[in-house]
Amino acid sequence: MTETQMRSSKFTAGDTFPEITWPTVAGAPMTVASKSGWRLLVVYRGKHCGLCKEYLNTLNSLLDRFRNQKIMVAAVSADTRVKAETEAREQGWRFDVAFDLSVEDMHSLGLYISDPDPSETDRPFAEPGLFVINPEGGTQVISMSNAPFARPDLATVLEGLKTAQEKHSPIHGTAT
Repeated sequence: MTETQMRSSKFTAGDTFPEITWPTVAGAPMTVASKSGWRLLVVYRGKHCGLCKEYLNTLNSLLDRFRNQKIMVAAVSADTRVKAETEAREQGWRFDVAFDLSVEDMHSLGLYISDPDPSETDRPFAEPGLFVINPEGGTQVISMSNAPFARPDLATVLEGLKTAQEKHSPIHGTAT
């Protein structure tokens, strides 16, 4: 079994989001767990993924609506600084874009991990993930996929979060 095939314990709804810090294309480090309020973190496969680009472009188009709901938005991948900076600049993404997501971080978050295909990238990368952290630091929503074409609709996520905020909805899926 390779290092990327080994899995850690399952990250579950309601867990406190881990204190992981990543560098961003803006230059300042980002620690999502230490931010206040509602936070949305999208884990994307990297520059090599056309579906990720489309998904993050949709996120960018909804960014003002997320901000109106006082939801901080960020994305992270295992890409290098150069790849992340290039992609963020070319696409005009207005949210924080972090990079250097390590295999250890991927395991901590319970993400699916793929080994690199030399025709696409040179390092292991995380498959898609979406995390919503509530103001108390608990993980309100977790969505993970092992394929780039299976992700939650961002407009639906936004509408669901508006309802969760208005009704002070509990975290679902915590029963064992």
